[in-house]
Amino acid sequence: MNYDELITLTTDVGSLLLSNGAEIYRVEESMQRIFRAYGVNTGEIFAIPTCINVTIVTPEGRPVTLIRRIPVRSTNLDRVERGNALCRRICSERPDFKTVRRELAQIEHRPVYGLGFQIVMFALVAFFFTLFFGGNFSDAFCSMFCGAVIKIVCHFMNKFDANPFFVNMVSSFAAAALVMYAAQFDMALNIDKVIIGALMNLVPGIAITSFMRDIIAGDLMAGLIRFTESMLVATAIAIGAGIALTLSRMIWGV
Repeated sequence: MNYDELITLTTDVGSLLLSNGAEIYRVEESMQRIFRAYGVNTGEIFAIPTCINVTIVTPEGRPVTLIRRIPVRSTNLDRVERGNALCRRICSERPDFKTVRRELAQIEHRPVYGLGFQIVMFALVAFFFTLFFGGNFSDAFCSMFCGAVIKIVCHFMNKFDANPFFVNMVSSFAAAALVMYAAQFDMALNIDKVIIGALMNLVPGIAITSFMRDIIAGDLMAGLIRFTESMLVATAIAIGAGIALTLSRMIWGV
């Protein structure tokens, strides 16, 4: 058994899950099961949203340790589901490492939805959330354009590897500024409903759910990290929208 390759491959599986939005317990349990499938019962895994620390001990008593940094994280539940399926297959069939690595590469290179489709989905999310929060159809249609603008701004800022804090701040500013401009032509527009509906695209719902589950499960470090991330996102959204509202009062007195 090549234990160096085993720990590297197992960490690759864990990194795939963690970088695409999987919970901490799922990452650690999946990696433990892979180790046990290949006859290693001494695996110790410590995972937080930004890092995975893995140590195993060979039958000769030699410790093998690997630390993997997770610099970029997103939410792709398709990859998480396929990573889970790969883990189950490893546990049941114990394929050779080349086969596992080939399947990992296939999962990582699966296509995602195109920009046009994502813009439409952002617009629909804004539309229905505006209705959910009590807006009328006029508010919802205005919110649709704001949701589309949010995705466009996020897309182009991410192409330049902008800091997520500033991406959220600029996106919320653009959406709120567009709403305030539209309000100059439609005095009956419910500004608050439109802004709230559009900004729901930026609310980190999965991160909020995950940090609560991590804390309840005892993964306090991971929970606190995700809680901090959620607060930073909320702060960025509030700052961006607040700047737009302040400027509108200074310019139009609204």
